[in-house]
Amino acid sequence: MPVPHPITKMAFVTGLAFGLMAQSPPPPSLPAGLGAPTNEEDAAPALPSGLGAPAETRANHADGEPGFAAPFGLTGFIEARLGTRIVGDGIQKSLSIAETRLQLERDFFTPHAAFRFVGDVVLDGVENDLNLDLQRGRGFLDLREANAVAQPLSFLDVKAGRQILTWGVGDLVFINDLFPKDFRAFFIGRDDEYLKAPSDAVRISAFSDAANLDVVYTPRFNADRFIDGSRLSYFNRSLGGIAGRNAIISAETPHAWFSDDEIAARLHRNVGGWELAAYGYHGFWKTPEGAHATGRPFHPRLSVAGASLRGPLEGGIVTSEVGHYMSHDDADGTDPLIRNGETRFLVGYEREIATELTAAGQYYVEILSDFSALKRNLGPGQAAPDRARHVLTLRATQLLFNQNLMLSAFNFWSPNEEDGHLRLRATYKLSDAWQVEGGGNHFYGQKENTFFGQLQDNTNLFLGVRRSF
Repeated sequence: MPVPHPITKMAFVTGLAFGLMAQSPPPPSLPAGLGAPTNEEDAAPALPSGLGAPAETRANHADGEPGFAAPFGLTGFIEARLGTRIVGDGIQKSLSIAETRLQLERDFFTPHAAFRFVGDVVLDGVENDLNLDLQRGRGFLDLREANAVAQPLSFLDVKAGRQILTWGVGDLVFINDLFPKDFRAFFIGRDDEYLKAPSDAVRISAFSDAANLDVVYTPRFNADRFIDGSRLSYFNRSLGGIAGRNAIISAETPHAWFSDDEIAARLHRNVGGWELAAYGYHGFWKTPEGAHATGRPFHPRLSVAGASLRGPLEGGIVTSEVGHYMSHDDADGTDPLIRNGETRFLVGYEREIATELTAAGQYYVEILSDFSALKRNLGPGQAAPDRARHVLTLRATQLLFNQNLMLSAFNFWSPNEEDGHLRLRATYKLSDAWQVEGGGNHFYGQKENTFFGQLQDNTNLFLGVRRSF
């Protein structure tokens, strides 16, 4: 019997699942995860989610009619996404995304702890790889969360297991947020929630009147799901040009338990309406920013110290964040094969400029710490990078039709590297259960070796349909 093509299988599974769920009226509200991602709470001590009253069921329609209810108390969604590249480069497939995704979510509560599970079953018609790799988010299952939350003391929360972690004040710009990201998902058109990859960690949160402290310990390094050529083309320095599936990056990743570990901390409090925070991190560069003499990439050791503030100003919100990166495997900045230490800074402002129309802008800069030493040690034919990389971001968000339609545009632009990335999104909520989304990612640049310039051949358009339950 011939084996069905992966796209044919995906279309059959999608049609069957949507058809079965469409037979029941939709539930009354959007599930957690739609819209903007939820930030970690910075408030005073409170019971962990789930230790109070049981969550309300969503199985009944607002008019009293029964809606679709998954068995065993599961909630979640099923989604199909299809996208294509605008420009073919002969290195990657023409389809940028072609997948059916079933997310299942379940919470369990006891008098002493709460347990949470979120997992995605994925049928991917682009990579067509069912081999499971939970660390890199490959295969038929993406385990998003599997954790337990307890409150051993009135001022202390402990959360252990696989979880989504985030902090900092940047809008799609991360300085002190050294938790793993999935840039492949971000650039091919998956929902924004998939930019944050899961961590296998223990988070301890202590609360007091003076300040609140969060400490996250990751016993084994969790790398970013970075651009490696398997789905997105990139600039390969060894080849001196754009590469993709013909030169997939195989990085040496630290993986020893308790020795290749990470620790991150945040001390924060509110002062007169302003949120102040100090950060620390010790671990590794999240992407392979170093290379051995043999040419194989690896993750150098890294420490970061930083701070942030956020507060009201002239009817809007102003944000600022700084972080100093110390690259331990190149402490004096003389090794051109290892990323130099640097200082990162951003300042931003956001406000509503018209009814249901919000605008936001940021200025972000990366400044190399030992630029002179780096220049002196460049090899023959190696070009020196700019000492500073400047990036401006602009975001505009318009809500229409009783906030059922959201139009969003976000643009990254580097004036000195002359490249950028324009993200366009249109999301329409057909009902409490059905949602459609369309958009695109446009990459542009003058040179193929700059951050966004290398991605020009990955410009894409996509369309997604989601049914929540």
